Amino acid sequence: MITIDKITHPLVMGIINLNEDSFYQESRCVTDEEFCTRYEKLLEDGADIIDLGACSTRPGSTPISEEEEWERLKPALKRVLLNYPTSEISIDTFRSSIVMRAFDFVGDFIINDISAGEDDPGMLKMAAQLELPYIAMHKRGTPENMQNLCDYDNVTKTIREYFEDFIKRATEIGIKDIIIDPGFGFAKNIDQNYQLLRELKSLKIERVDGKGYYPILAGLSRKSMIYKLLDKSPSDVLHATSALNLTALVNGASILRVHDVKEAYEIVKIYEKLSTPA
Repeated sequence: MITIDKITHPLVMGIINLNEDSFYQESRCVTDEEFCTRYEKLLEDGADIIDLGACSTRPGSTPISEEEEWERLKPALKRVLLNYPTSEISIDTFRSSIVMRAFDFVGDFIINDISAGEDDPGMLKMAAQLELPYIAMHKRGTPENMQNLCDYDNVTKTIREYFEDFIKRATEIGIKDIIIDPGFGFAKNIDQNYQLLRELKSLKIERVDGKGYYPILAGLSRKSMIYKLLDKSPSDVLHATSALNLTALVNGASILRVHDVKEAYEIVKIYEKLSTPA
């Protein structure tokens, strides 16, 4: 399992949405055949982690019930166990009950929680109990109202303070492997998203054990901060996504969460060449 001590170079996380409500159609997999085809392509293209999400949390969406989330997730987990048992997965959920059921089913994985434990009071305790790596994302409110909650004096300063407080609480509970996600597009307007990207280094927070910094995950892929700025659709902004992914790496990101793994993997190779002295 990937822990923060093992993140010694940038990683690529490929996205699979197990529902029909994702904003980007190509990441949706609602049949077993679609799932296997996409999973194998992501692995072939170089994905270090594959992120499985059964409940859409895009701005404006309405979350499905816990049972519906599990019924969408369970067949995918079964397929991972049967066909791809050595691959690394994360599960995109804000429900501790889903984490428990998935752990009982497949064992270790990375929790990817868009609410940083705020939407389920039992989530942090569950992550600590199971000793699972935990991705905490910053947002405000719910998917239905978050874009009305973009009032910050300084978005980067606010989010750094948020994560400093989160890390203190999470480590006290017993979570050791923490990855922070500033939550591009979640309760941020376009200008705030670009400020965050410019100032991403400011979110590098020293680990409590003194072994460097907590890794930062950047989820920029095909988001509205790109396609609305360029007046295009999500399907037309791969080139711009790549530009922002490289910027994120230069500014301190350790993980790129993407729809297009092949292109992100190539961006990582370019970044590593740029970062290696002659």
